[in-house]
Amino acid sequence: MVHSRVLHKKLLKCDTCGKFFQYQSKLNRHLRAHTGEKPYFCATCGKRFSQMIHLRKHIRIHTGEKPHPCSICGNKFNDMSAFKSHMRIHTGERPYSCSTCGKSFSQMIHLKIHMRVHTGEKPYSCDMCDKRFTNLINLKTHIRIHTGEKPHSCNICGKTFRQNSTLQTHLRIHTGAKPYSCSTCGKRFSHIKNLTTHSRIHTGEKPYTCSTCGKNFSQFTNLINLKTHIRIHTGEKPHSCNICGKTFRQNSTLQTHLRIHTGAKPYSCSTCGKRFSHIKNLTTHSRIHTGEKPYTCSTCGKNFSQLTHLKSHMRIHTTLENFFLPTYTKLLFIEGHVTVGKKVMTLKHIFI
Repeated sequence: MVHSRVLHKKLLKCDTCGKFFQYQSKLNRHLRAHTGEKPYFCATCGKRFSQMIHLRKHIRIHTGEKPHPCSICGNKFNDMSAFKSHMRIHTGERPYSCSTCGKSFSQMIHLKIHMRVHTGEKPYSCDMCDKRFTNLINLKTHIRIHTGEKPHSCNICGKTFRQNSTLQTHLRIHTGAKPYSCSTCGKRFSHIKNLTTHSRIHTGEKPYTCSTCGKNFSQFTNLINLKTHIRIHTGEKPHSCNICGKTFRQNSTLQTHLRIHTGAKPYSCSTCGKRFSHIKNLTTHSRIHTGEKPYTCSTCGKNFSQLTHLKSHMRIHTTLENFFLPTYTKLLFIEGHVTVGKKVMTLKHIFI
C-alpha cells in the first residue's frame, strides 16, 4: 500500500525547465540552479553555496578533515565522489568512453575535456596573449608564464616550478626513482617522455623532419633539436656569451661555454674524484675505469673508448690504401716505419 501511494503521489514540476520532482524540498533545491540563490555560506572564507552538502564538503578544506581513506594506498579524501574516482586508479575501471575514438576515462570531466580534441572547442582564453585552452587547469598553468609564479617548490633543493607534475618529475632526480622501463632492453627512465624517445632507438622511428634538407629526428625534445638544426641552414646563433661575445645556436652550448670563463666543473668521477666541465667528458673519462670501448673499427675490428680515437685510427687504413698503389703489391713489411707526409707510422702487419 505504501509503495502504491508513492507511485500515485502528485509530481511537482519546475516551471522553468519542466523537470519533475517527488518532494518540495528537492524542487526548491533544484530551483536555485535557475535563480542563482546560494543561501549557505562558509563562516571562515565567506564562499556561498546553493546546497548544505556542498558547504559541508567545502568546510573540510579549512578543517583538513578527510573522512574517506583508501584501503589500498592510504590516501584520504574529503568527499565520497573524489574517493570513488581515486579507487578507479587501482581497479583500472574507465566507465566513460568517447563515442568518436573509443578512448575511455575514469572520470566524466576527463571525457568532456577530451571531447574538445574532436570538436576543436577551446573555451578558456588568456587575457594577456589571447592563447586558448581546452581546460581551465591548462589556462591557469599558462598564466604563470606571464606572472612568473612558480608555486610548487622542491623541499630538498628549493627549486620552484609552475606545475606540480613538473615538481614530481624533478623529485626523481633526488630519489633516483625510475618508474618507466623499456620492454625491449630493460633500461629504466624517470619520465615517460624519455622512455618514448628511447624506444625509437629500437624502432628506428624519426617522426620529425627538417623541411630544408630532409634530415629526420627521433625527438621533439628535439623539435628543440630540429629547431636548432634549422639554424644550421639559417646561420642564426641567438645565444651570445656576455664575456667574450661568442655566439651559439643552443642555450645549452652557451652554458657549457661559460664554464671556460668561470672554471666551473660540476661533474665529478665517482671512482677517482676528477672533475669535468661537461657530462660528456665525464662519460668518456669513466671508460678508463670501466675499460669500456664502444667504438669498433669496421676494417680491422680494433676497439676504442672514444669516437675521436676511432676516426684518427681510420685514417691509417685510408692513408695506407692511397700509399700502397697496385704497383706495390709485392711489398712485404713484418715491422717497420713508413713516412707519409709529416707522419711516421709504425707497421706491425704483413702487406702483400
